[in-house]
Amino acid sequence: MTSLDLKHRLPTSDELPSSDDTPVDNEDQNLLPNFLLFLLRSIWQNRMDWYFGVDMAIYHTTGPSPKVPVVPDGFLSLGVDRRKDNRSRKSYVLWEENDISPSFALEMVSLTPGDEYEKKRETYRKLGVLYYLIYNPEYWQRDNHQPFELYKLINGQYKLQIGEPYWMPEIGLGIGRYQRSFGSIEQEMLYWFDEAGQRYLADDEQAAQAQAQITEAQRQTLAAQQQNAQLRAKLQELGIDPDNL
Repeated sequence: MTSLDLKHRLPTSDELPSSDDTPVDNEDQNLLPNFLLFLLRSIWQNRMDWYFGVDMAIYHTTGPSPKVPVVPDGFLSLGVDRRKDNRSRKSYVLWEENDISPSFALEMVSLTPGDEYEKKRETYRKLGVLYYLIYNPEYWQRDNHQPFELYKLINGQYKLQIGEPYWMPEIGLGIGRYQRSFGSIEQEMLYWFDEAGQRYLADDEQAAQAQAQITEAQRQTLAAQQQNAQLRAKLQELGIDPDNL
């Protein structure tokens, strides 16, 4: 059977479920990947050659059945359309995406282990996912791992990378952690970083920064006006008309 025959026998995205319907067991599994998605929409707002999926099934032919997907908490693919045929994707089907595998996959470890360190890592290796991040802030000691582990596919094998934020040149982004107040709750978040290690700000942070700059400019203007008024008063005390200087 040729690869063309195989593709003709493969199901279409309309015939496949969008996920495995496994519920998350903590809210961060929805929050953090979506936060990375919305941050990326701001960073790459003028680019149309990428797609970031959240809790979406990836269908592939490297496993026992093309109808059995792997479902990362988040993944990034490059060189694909932001919207497939001008529609929202139901799932990410490799044989409908020119066999372009994600460049980055994120798995968040929860109370119920999900084979992030073994089975899923092997699946992503077979798929050729270049970078694989396992984020385990709560259960890393239980699992005998670190809270933040980024693996890079080198010569067909995943190698744990050192350094954070970690710059991924093939993607043009860095990934790392940052502690911030989000929704009035202090917590650790995943962020994208630039090559210099500077964190890309979220929309709310950009708005707060802009407001702070406006407030500082207003303060400086008021201070200058007060200083000018004091100088004029002093000159008038000395019998000098400040308007005739």
